[in-house]
Amino acid sequence: MRYLKLICFSLLLTITKNYGFAQANADSAHYYTAPDGIKIYYEVKGAGYPVVLVHGFIGNSQSWKRGVLYHDLLAAGYKVITVDLRGNGKSDHPADCEGYNHDAEAKDIMGIVTELGIKKYVAVGYSRGSIITARLMVLDKRVKQAVMGGMGTDFTNPDWPRRIMFYRAFSGEDVPELAATVANVKKANLDIAALACMQKYQPSTPKETLAKVKIKVLIICGDKDSDNGKAADLAALFKHSTFKTVPGDHGAAVQTKEFSDAVLGWIK
Repeated sequence: MRYLKLICFSLLLTITKNYGFAQANADSAHYYTAPDGIKIYYEVKGAGYPVVLVHGFIGNSQSWKRGVLYHDLLAAGYKVITVDLRGNGKSDHPADCEGYNHDAEAKDIMGIVTELGIKKYVAVGYSRGSIITARLMVLDKRVKQAVMGGMGTDFTNPDWPRRIMFYRAFSGEDVPELAATVANVKKANLDIAALACMQKYQPSTPKETLAKVKIKVLIICGDKDSDNGKAADLAALFKHSTFKTVPGDHGAAVQTKEFSDAVLGWIK
Protein backbone atom coordinates (compact mmCIF):
# COMPACT_ATOMS: atom_id res chain seq x y z
CA MET A 1 0.00 0.00 0.00
CA ARG A 2 2.86 2.34 0.85
CA TYR A 3 4.44 1.81 -2.57
CA LEU A 4 1.08 2.34 -4.29
CA LYS A 5 0.73 5.71 -2.57
CA LEU A 6 4.23 6.69 -3.63
CA ILE A 7 3.47 5.77 -7.25
CA CYS A 8 0.25 7.81 -7.20
CA PHE A 9 2.05 10.79 -5.69
CA SER A 10 4.81 10.55 -8.30
CA LEU A 11 2.21 10.43 -11.08
CA LEU A 12 0.49 13.53 -9.68
CA LEU A 13 3.78 15.42 -9.64
CA THR A 14 4.45 14.42 -13.26
CA ILE A 15 1.03 15.66 -14.40
CA THR A 16 1.50 18.89 -12.51
CA LYS A 17 4.90 19.50 -14.12
CA ASN A 18 3.81 18.62 -17.65
CA TYR A 19 0.72 20.78 -17.72
CA GLY A 20 1.79 23.69 -15.57
CA PHE A 21 -0.87 23.06 -12.94
CA ALA A 22 -0.47 24.67 -9.53
CA GLN A 23 -1.99 24.54 -6.10
CA ALA A 24 -5.29 26.35 -5.75
CA ASN A 25 -4.67 29.85 -4.53
CA ALA A 26 -6.30 33.20 -4.07
CA ASP A 27 -5.66 36.08 -6.48
CA SER A 28 -1.91 36.40 -6.75
CA ALA A 29 -0.53 39.56 -8.34
CA HIS A 30 2.79 39.49 -10.12
CA TYR A 31 5.01 41.61 -12.35
CA TYR A 32 6.89 40.16 -15.27
CA THR A 33 9.87 42.15 -16.55
CA ALA A 34 10.14 42.04 -20.34
CA PRO A 35 13.53 42.03 -22.11
CA ASP A 36 13.15 45.78 -22.79
CA GLY A 37 12.68 46.47 -19.08
CA ILE A 38 8.91 47.05 -19.22
CA LYS A 39 7.05 45.60 -16.24
CA ILE A 40 3.84 43.72 -17.05
CA TYR A 41 1.18 43.17 -14.39
CA TYR A 42 -0.65 39.85 -14.26
CA GLU A 43 -2.77 37.78 -11.90
CA VAL A 44 -3.09 34.04 -11.45
CA LYS A 45 -5.99 32.32 -9.75
CA GLY A 46 -7.19 28.75 -9.49
CA ALA A 47 -5.69 25.42 -10.42
CA GLY A 48 -5.94 23.09 -13.37
CA TYR A 49 -5.40 23.51 -17.08
CA PRO A 50 -4.17 27.08 -17.77
CA VAL A 51 -6.32 29.61 -19.64
CA VAL A 52 -4.86 33.00 -20.56
CA LEU A 53 -7.43 35.79 -21.01
CA VAL A 54 -6.38 38.64 -23.33
CA HIS A 55 -8.37 41.85 -22.92
CA GLY A 56 -9.44 44.28 -25.61
CA PHE A 57 -8.73 47.91 -26.46
CA ILE A 58 -9.33 50.48 -23.67
CA GLY A 59 -9.45 47.61 -21.18
CA ASN A 60 -7.29 45.72 -18.72
CA SER A 61 -7.16 42.46 -16.82
CA GLN A 62 -10.03 43.53 -14.57
CA SER A 63 -12.37 43.81 -17.56
CA TRP A 64 -12.77 40.04 -17.56
CA LYS A 65 -13.99 40.04 -13.97
CA ARG A 66 -17.00 42.13 -14.97
CA GLY A 67 -18.22 39.32 -17.20
CA VAL A 68 -19.24 35.72 -16.56
CA LEU A 69 -16.46 33.72 -18.23
CA TYR A 70 -13.70 34.51 -15.72
CA HIS A 71 -15.76 33.27 -12.80
CA ASP A 72 -17.11 30.23 -14.65
CA LEU A 73 -13.59 29.14 -15.63
CA LEU A 74 -12.53 29.20 -12.00
CA ALA A 75 -15.65 27.32 -10.92
CA ALA A 76 -14.90 24.70 -13.58
CA GLY A 77 -11.42 24.11 -12.17
CA TYR A 78 -9.15 26.00 -14.56
CA LYS A 79 -6.12 28.10 -13.72
CA VAL A 80 -6.90 31.59 -15.04
CA ILE A 81 -4.18 34.07 -15.98
CA THR A 82 -5.19 37.67 -16.66
CA VAL A 83 -2.76 40.29 -17.95
CA ASP A 84 -2.64 44.07 -18.24
CA LEU A 85 -1.17 44.43 -21.71
CA ARG A 86 1.61 47.03 -21.83
CA GLY A 87 0.19 50.55 -21.84
CA ASN A 88 -2.85 49.45 -19.85
CA GLY A 89 -3.78 49.20 -16.20
CA LYS A 90 -0.97 48.52 -13.75
CA SER A 91 1.60 47.59 -16.40
CA ASP A 92 4.24 50.07 -17.52
CA HIS A 93 3.24 52.48 -20.27
CA PRO A 94 6.12 52.94 -22.71
CA ALA A 95 6.25 56.55 -23.91
CA ASP A 96 8.00 55.60 -27.13
CA CYS A 97 5.67 53.94 -29.64
CA GLU A 98 8.47 51.55 -30.55
CA GLY A 99 7.70 49.87 -27.23
CA TYR A 100 4.54 48.45 -28.80
CA ASN A 101 6.14 47.28 -32.04
CA HIS A 102 7.44 43.84 -33.11
CA ASP A 103 4.73 41.77 -31.37
CA ALA A 104 5.67 43.23 -27.99
CA GLU A 105 2.31 42.38 -26.40
CA ALA A 106 2.24 38.76 -27.56
CA LYS A 107 5.85 38.31 -26.47
CA ASP A 108 4.99 39.70 -23.01
CA ILE A 109 2.34 37.01 -22.63
CA MET A 110 4.75 34.35 -23.83
CA GLY A 111 7.26 35.54 -21.24
CA ILE A 112 4.67 35.30 -18.49
CA VAL A 113 3.75 31.77 -19.57
CA THR A 114 7.43 30.84 -19.44
CA GLU A 115 7.82 32.45 -16.02
CA LEU A 116 4.92 30.34 -14.73
CA GLY A 117 6.41 27.15 -16.14
CA ILE A 118 3.35 26.45 -18.29
CA LYS A 119 3.79 23.84 -21.03
CA LYS A 120 0.35 24.02 -22.66
CA TYR A 121 -2.50 26.52 -22.46
CA VAL A 122 -5.66 27.91 -23.98
CA ALA A 123 -5.58 31.52 -25.19
CA VAL A 124 -8.85 33.47 -25.12
CA GLY A 125 -8.98 36.92 -26.67
CA TYR A 126 -11.76 39.40 -27.22
CA SER A 127 -11.82 42.34 -29.64
CA ARG A 128 -8.25 43.65 -29.88
CA GLY A 129 -7.32 40.78 -27.59
CA SER A 130 -8.24 38.46 -30.44
CA ILE A 131 -5.70 40.23 -32.65
CA ILE A 132 -3.01 39.53 -30.05
CA THR A 133 -4.30 35.97 -29.67
CA ALA A 134 -3.79 35.46 -33.41
CA ARG A 135 -0.14 36.37 -32.93
CA LEU A 136 0.13 33.89 -30.04
CA MET A 137 -1.23 31.14 -32.29
CA VAL A 138 1.49 31.90 -34.81
CA LEU A 139 4.38 32.48 -32.39
CA ASP A 140 3.79 30.13 -29.45
CA LYS A 141 3.57 26.37 -29.92
CA ARG A 142 2.32 26.03 -26.35
CA VAL A 143 -1.10 27.36 -27.41
CA LYS A 144 -3.20 24.21 -27.86
CA GLN A 145 -6.62 25.85 -28.32
CA ALA A 146 -7.57 29.45 -29.02
CA VAL A 147 -10.70 31.57 -28.82
CA MET A 148 -11.14 34.72 -30.89
CA GLY A 149 -14.15 36.76 -29.82
CA GLY A 150 -15.67 39.85 -31.40
CA MET A 151 -13.43 39.76 -34.45
CA GLY A 152 -13.81 39.36 -38.21
CA THR A 153 -11.19 39.38 -40.95
CA ASP A 154 -10.61 43.15 -41.13
CA PHE A 155 -7.54 43.03 -38.87
CA THR A 156 -5.68 40.91 -41.43
CA ASN A 157 -5.28 44.08 -43.51
CA PRO A 158 -2.18 46.01 -42.32
CA ASP A 159 -3.80 49.19 -43.67
CA TRP A 160 -7.12 48.55 -41.93
CA PRO A 161 -9.01 51.89 -42.16
CA ARG A 162 -10.61 51.44 -38.72
CA ARG A 163 -7.20 51.03 -37.08
CA ILE A 164 -5.85 54.08 -38.85
CA MET A 165 -8.91 56.10 -37.85
CA PHE A 166 -8.40 55.20 -34.18
CA TYR A 167 -4.72 56.06 -34.40
CA ARG A 168 -5.51 59.48 -35.88
CA ALA A 169 -8.17 60.21 -33.26
CA PHE A 170 -6.01 59.18 -30.31
CA SER A 171 -3.08 61.12 -31.73
CA GLY A 172 -5.06 64.34 -31.46
CA GLU A 173 -6.63 64.70 -34.91
CA ASP A 174 -10.26 65.72 -35.20
CA VAL A 175 -12.16 62.54 -36.10
CA PRO A 176 -15.88 63.24 -35.57
CA GLU A 177 -16.85 59.54 -35.59
CA LEU A 178 -14.68 58.94 -32.52
CA ALA A 179 -15.15 62.23 -30.68
CA ALA A 180 -17.27 60.62 -27.96
CA THR A 181 -14.80 57.75 -27.50
CA VAL A 182 -11.87 60.15 -27.14
CA ALA A 183 -13.86 62.23 -24.65
CA ASN A 184 -14.63 59.14 -22.55
CA VAL A 185 -10.97 58.08 -22.56
CA LYS A 186 -9.91 61.51 -21.36
CA LYS A 187 -12.65 61.55 -18.73
CA ALA A 188 -11.42 58.18 -17.42
CA ASN A 189 -7.88 59.59 -17.30
CA LEU A 190 -6.51 56.77 -19.44
CA ASP A 191 -3.17 57.01 -21.23
CA ILE A 192 -4.37 58.25 -24.61
CA ALA A 193 -0.82 58.49 -26.00
CA ALA A 194 -0.21 54.82 -25.19
CA LEU A 195 -3.53 53.89 -26.77
CA ALA A 196 -2.49 55.72 -29.93
CA CYS A 197 0.77 53.76 -29.98
CA MET A 198 -1.14 50.50 -29.69
CA GLN A 199 -3.10 51.40 -32.79
CA LYS A 200 -0.02 52.57 -34.65
CA TYR A 201 1.76 49.26 -34.20
CA GLN A 202 -1.22 46.96 -33.88
CA PRO A 203 -0.16 43.69 -35.52
CA SER A 204 -1.92 42.17 -38.49
CA THR A 205 -1.77 38.50 -39.42
CA PRO A 206 -2.19 37.62 -43.10
CA LYS A 207 -5.03 35.31 -44.09
CA GLU A 208 -2.51 32.93 -45.60
CA THR A 209 -0.77 32.63 -42.24
CA LEU A 210 -4.00 31.98 -40.36
CA ALA A 211 -4.85 29.25 -42.86
CA LYS A 212 -1.72 27.39 -41.74
CA VAL A 213 -2.76 27.29 -38.07
CA LYS A 214 -3.28 23.65 -37.08
CA ILE A 215 -4.84 23.97 -33.63
CA LYS A 216 -8.58 24.13 -32.94
CA VAL A 217 -9.97 27.68 -32.91
CA LEU A 218 -13.32 28.95 -31.67
CA ILE A 219 -14.64 32.08 -33.39
CA ILE A 220 -17.41 33.63 -31.33
CA CYS A 221 -19.31 36.86 -31.93
CA GLY A 222 -22.42 38.74 -30.84
CA ASP A 223 -25.35 38.44 -33.20
CA LYS A 224 -25.45 42.23 -33.45
CA ASP A 225 -21.69 42.71 -33.81
CA SER A 226 -20.08 43.61 -37.11
CA ASP A 227 -17.58 46.18 -35.80
CA ASN A 228 -14.52 44.31 -37.05
CA GLY A 229 -15.81 42.51 -40.11
CA LYS A 230 -17.65 39.21 -40.45
CA ALA A 231 -16.71 36.63 -37.85
CA ALA A 232 -18.00 33.82 -40.08
CA ASP A 233 -15.42 34.81 -42.71
CA LEU A 234 -12.68 34.60 -40.07
CA ALA A 235 -13.81 31.12 -39.06
CA ALA A 236 -13.61 30.02 -42.69
CA LEU A 237 -9.86 30.80 -42.77
CA PHE A 238 -8.89 28.14 -40.24
CA LYS A 239 -8.51 24.41 -40.87
CA HIS A 240 -10.09 23.42 -37.57
CA SER A 241 -12.57 26.09 -36.50
CA THR A 242 -15.92 26.29 -34.77
CA PHE A 243 -18.16 29.32 -35.27
CA LYS A 244 -20.72 30.41 -32.70
CA THR A 245 -22.91 33.45 -32.18
CA VAL A 246 -24.31 34.71 -28.88
CA PRO A 247 -26.76 37.51 -28.10
CA GLY A 248 -25.49 41.08 -28.01
CA ASP A 249 -23.47 43.76 -29.72
CA HIS A 250 -19.69 44.14 -29.54
CA GLY A 251 -19.64 45.55 -26.02
CA ALA A 252 -22.31 43.33 -24.49
CA ALA A 253 -21.74 39.87 -25.97
CA VAL A 254 -18.52 39.10 -24.06
CA GLN A 255 -20.24 39.77 -20.73
CA THR A 256 -23.04 37.25 -21.22
CA LYS A 257 -23.68 33.81 -19.77
CA GLU A 258 -24.17 32.54 -23.31
CA PHE A 259 -20.64 33.63 -24.23
CA SER A 260 -19.21 31.86 -21.19
CA ASP A 261 -21.19 28.69 -21.80
CA ALA A 262 -20.09 28.56 -25.43
CA VAL A 263 -16.40 28.99 -24.57
CA LEU A 264 -16.44 26.53 -21.68
CA GLY A 265 -18.37 23.94 -23.64
CA TRP A 266 -15.95 24.19 -26.53
CA ILE A 267 -12.79 24.01 -24.38
CA LYS A 268 -14.05 20.82 -22.72
